[in-house]
Amino acid sequence: MLYRSTGLQGEPIAVSGVIVVPAGPPPAGGRPIVAWAHPTTGVVPHCAPSLALFVFQQMAGLRPLVEQGVVVAATDYPGLGTAGPHPYLVGDSEARAVIDSVRVARSMPGTGGGSSFAVWGHSQGGQAALFTGLIAKSYAPELDLVGVAAAAPATSLVTLMSDDFKTSGGKNLTAMTLWSWSRVFGAPIEKVVLPQAIPTVDELADECIESIFDILLRRQTEKPLEQTFLSVPNIATVEPWRTLATRNTPGTLPPRIPLFLAQGTADNLVRPEVTRAYLQRQCKAGGKVSMLWLPGVGHGFAGRDSADMAVAWMMDRFAGRPAPSDCGEAAEASAQ
Repeated sequence: MLYRSTGLQGEPIAVSGVIVVPAGPPPAGGRPIVAWAHPTTGVVPHCAPSLALFVFQQMAGLRPLVEQGVVVAATDYPGLGTAGPHPYLVGDSEARAVIDSVRVARSMPGTGGGSSFAVWGHSQGGQAALFTGLIAKSYAPELDLVGVAAAAPATSLVTLMSDDFKTSGGKNLTAMTLWSWSRVFGAPIEKVVLPQAIPTVDELADECIESIFDILLRRQTEKPLEQTFLSVPNIATVEPWRTLATRNTPGTLPPRIPLFLAQGTADNLVRPEVTRAYLQRQCKAGGKVSMLWLPGVGHGFAGRDSADMAVAWMMDRFAGRPAPSDCGEAAEASAQ
């Protein structure tokens, strides 16, 4: 599908994506809708998940959702599948595209979508899911958001930008963020990246991530950055990067919106303690949070390995069951 959403300046933009509809006639009250917010696939138009070879296999939990009568709306986000560059890790941009994909799933002939929806995302998509929870009521008052589910979400961009250039995967994400924000916001990349590293950053920006093989290929592309990359010790202390990172760090959700969080204990990209800190903030704000720790699981598999639990949790929210909470002692417990 190609649908209308809202750009960073409030302008109408085209966004692409996929709607997956269960077979058979919809129930009288309409089908529930789950918005799938995808993890990082790239920052240029040809990296859209809807263009991927294994588009359906990339949607964690898709099969059980469709089998239970759920319409799944999977946005590509702006600038992926449509004119770029993609505003990478820009929360409001992602969330508007997510919510507008739900509007399509509700209104498109033959989908039978109702007004209730949940949002479910991994990594970048976890950030998108949280921002969806923050703006849903004001952006789409006609929709009823029953819950937010996020696996290894990017909850502190300042921490990510401080930590992430230490690992290969982190350098990849940092390079994509700098490339995207320099184009989307006009932030001066030459103030933080050494001139000899710019060609590698450009090369990484043009590569997509669909499978583990792509990640391995990107590690080869990224190798020069291990010798020469940044001209500053910490991007998160340099303006305008610091302000942009702060602006795109999700705050706590309104307490009325239940939250499901999943986190791998072996994740060296979104570290367990960062997700635990967000859990504790949400609990302190009065929210109900279900926390699923995934022992020994790294960043790439947090969505896949938590999908069954996330789907069961979302189906309970659609059924109107009271949301459970692991706030209290569980919030203080460390992930072992």
